Amino acid sequence: MEHPATLESPASDPAAHATALVGHHYVTEDHYVVGREKIREYAKAVQDYHPAHHDEKDEFALESGGLLAPLTFVSPMGMHAQRKLLERIAVGCDLSQLIQTDQVLRFHRPIVAGDRLTCDVSLDSFHQVRGRDMLVLENRVSNQRDELVHTAYSTLLLGPRGETAETVAATARGLVAHDMSNIVPDRTQSILPATSVRTSARSRNPLVTIDPPLPRGRRFREVSVGEELPRRTIRLNRGDLVNYAGVSGDGNPIHWSDEFATLIGLDTVVAHGILTMGLGAGYITSWLRDPSAVQEYSVRFASPVYVEALLGATITFAGTVKSLDPDTGTAVIAMNATSNGRRIFGHRAAVKVLLAQD
Repeated sequence: MEHPATLESPASDPAAHATALVGHHYVTEDHYVVGREKIREYAKAVQDYHPAHHDEKDEFALESGGLLAPLTFVSPMGMHAQRKLLERIAVGCDLSQLIQTDQVLRFHRPIVAGDRLTCDVSLDSFHQVRGRDMLVLENRVSNQRDELVHTAYSTLLLGPRGETAETVAATARGLVAHDMSNIVPDRTQSILPATSVRTSARSRNPLVTIDPPLPRGRRFREVSVGEELPRRTIRLNRGDLVNYAGVSGDGNPIHWSDEFATLIGLDTVVAHGILTMGLGAGYITSWLRDPSAVQEYSVRFASPVYVEALLGATITFAGTVKSLDPDTGTAVIAMNATSNGRRIFGHRAAVKVLLAQD
């Protein structure tokens, strides 16, 4: 069964409309081809210099048949698919002021240069909290062999549309690049037939789950509960934000326009949330010595990273081994990230990793 959820026929009750679409999903019309140079560009943008992302002769790249993508590589592609679904679900809401609160990433197998990826995004749940709509979206990413490679759960908050929201959206439309109008769609204009999308009901294509490669980095016997990872401090400047916006396709003006950031109540421009997650992922995999041994990575975005025009910003990452499981050979790392004395991730930021066995 297919359910047409279009902007041309908004529901009279937006909450009921969204509730009725729980379980429905949107599949990207075309696959995404993972390019070797795109992997290198993205790895540089998130300051992840593990050779598996840059050198095809690296042992991990050779074993996998190509450069490995960094852990957050597919997040921009997933965000685009989420926007498509939200345009059909979030009737009466303002997407230009969407707030992402939680992100959970699960990694089933490495993404390799040459893979052809497809996103399948579904509305997992819908609630109303303090006058805002709270949605949880599930995004399953599969490759050309119908293997599940990546699953993401994103918790989003949306506010109702109003006169202020329309002013903000109109300002944003005047700033974003001409082909990025999906950030703030102009609802006064009709949607072209070429962009119409149908969301399908609960049936989903079956995917294959295969075992990940055996970890070959840090060994289980090398790690102990309570062990602290070496701290790492990373500097971000405005150029880094502009570069990430170009590489990822996320041109939201809160990341480069002081005027727009001030308009929506921010002190100044802020770093992309997924950029900060990407920096944290590189911090963990550098300690692991294995870019493909992370099983799950979850954060709650607690505070934005303000990036001053001249001073930029610094983020300090730290981690502690919270638990070890000898039966599965896994460890859970509690990660802390701070900028300007404030936690940017909540207290429950955690990474589950596979450790090599003797």
